[in-house]
Amino acid sequence: MHAASQIAQEGASKEINQYLSNFNFPSEESKKLTQVALLNYCGAAILMPYKLFHSECKKLKYDLELLQNTFATSFEQVAHRVTCLQDPKLPGIPFHMLRTDIAGNISKRFSLSGIEIPRYGGACPRWNVYSAFTRPGVIQAAVSKMTNGEKYVCIARTVEKGVGRYGLSKSILSIGLGCEAKYAKQFVYTENLDISDKKTEIPIGVSCRTCDRLDCSQRAFPPLHKKFDVDINSRGVSVYVNDKSE
Repeated sequence: MHAASQIAQEGASKEINQYLSNFNFPSEESKKLTQVALLNYCGAAILMPYKLFHSECKKLKYDLELLQNTFATSFEQVAHRVTCLQDPKLPGIPFHMLRTDIAGNISKRFSLSGIEIPRYGGACPRWNVYSAFTRPGVIQAAVSKMTNGEKYVCIARTVEKGVGRYGLSKSILSIGLGCEAKYAKQFVYTENLDISDKKTEIPIGVSCRTCDRLDCSQRAFPPLHKKFDVDINSRGVSVYVNDKSE
């Protein structure tokens, strides 16, 4: 990918800089970061040309590992690329994608599916992008249901980042990718999932502070918009579950 972005820098820098000149940036650093992002996009387009990649996505039903093998790219690069298939004349599934480390810091976020992704850490621990750390390298698929009733098909897998060298450990990150449940038939990872079975749905939220689910055993903080009493003589799934909302 780095080589492809270098090629893009040689061939597309003029167009990119001309495009960036239409915007006011708060700092020179933010402008350079945007430039890097656009060069990386061009690099991805070189390695995974839009029409060919779109055709393979449809044929393989977005099987990321097969696409990774077909285009000789990484799992993360393929996951990122499928979020970019939004040409009105040749659209793909509108996916959301996020990348997080084991501490919950979100370093990448794209939300074409409509799901709300926290801008900073503290996302819902029930998202399978976090449980993926318990089974490194294995793709986990789940049907997730938000508090507003919207359902999403979400997959997650860990990836290693960094240069492998004896005595130096690599960084382990988790990649999450998902779409609205209405696109399930187009997504290979739903073949073993019963989208209509409510018992298999995983209730999720955006973060504890904004979530209404008071029966969640993984709640870490009380919701901002509800009152609650702490009963020192009882123990529930969480100290914050004893709700006295008005």
